[in-house]
Amino acid sequence: MQKNYEVGAAGSLTIAILIIAVVFLMRSFYKRYMGVDRSDDGTEQ
Repeated sequence: MQKNYEVGAAGSLTIAILIIAVVFLMRSFYKRYMGVDRSDDGTEQ
């Protein structure tokens, strides 16, 4: 039993904004993680 849903313009815009927000957050956390990782490598001698 499959139902076809009409998403519409508002739904498409909402999904696009959510995807952009998730990508931005993933990039932000990745940059923060890599920055912390690099500072840890510099302290070892």
